[in-house]
Amino acid sequence: MNSLFTNKAEERRALESVTVAVTAVGVIWLMHMWQKLTNQDWFMLGVYPRNLTGIKGIFTSPFIHDNESYSHILANSGTLMLGLFTLFFFFRSVAYRSLIFIYLFTGIGVWVFGKQYVYHIGASGVVYGLISFIFFSGAFRRNVRSAILAFIMILLFSGMVAGLFPDAEGKISMSSHIAGAVSGLLVAFYFRNALEPDELQEFERNKPFPKEEEQPFLPDDTFHKTKEERRREEEDNQDYWH
Repeated sequence: MNSLFTNKAEERRALESVTVAVTAVGVIWLMHMWQKLTNQDWFMLGVYPRNLTGIKGIFTSPFIHDNESYSHILANSGTLMLGLFTLFFFFRSVAYRSLIFIYLFTGIGVWVFGKQYVYHIGASGVVYGLISFIFFSGAFRRNVRSAILAFIMILLFSGMVAGLFPDAEGKISMSSHIAGAVSGLLVAFYFRNALEPDELQEFERNKPFPKEEEQPFLPDDTFHKTKEERRREEEDNQDYWH
């Protein structure tokens, strides 16, 4: 641990980030296994667009996954864990607020604009929101650390762009992905000036020094006086010293 982090504060931040990520994914898996063991299907806890009974899904849908297989939950678990860790480790001052906003805005977006007469379940919308937030924070904050994180997101998750378009079988909730991506963008823009301590240090290092006020070699009014005025001024000075 000491070899990875430069101080105790970083170690505590890393531990907190891991704890949040593992806890969130762990709860999702516990709920999924409970469904499997009890042979239940909690799809009705998903978002059901533009119907009052589906509002509860705004809060519960990310914890519910397809009960027929493990492919759905497996597809979301790793990315969700990495996204949560990155959010809480690198954007600690706004992490909780950002996660809440992304979580709620994604669910509301699906409820308002999602495909009707189907239940939308899964954490993929939140996953898209997290990745979008990290990527666009690099674009809005314009510092080295955020730019590197944005580049890493491109390398690791560029394939997720395909999830923003309809799939041939119609099983993927495209609206959840779009709502999450838009939510992440908006939250990143909103918190664009909420810089972390190390970002502030970088900003101070790169801030240009203020220019010193230049003193003119000759008085400002030198070339505004007539020859006669300058002659009289010289005579007055001579009279003063005599």
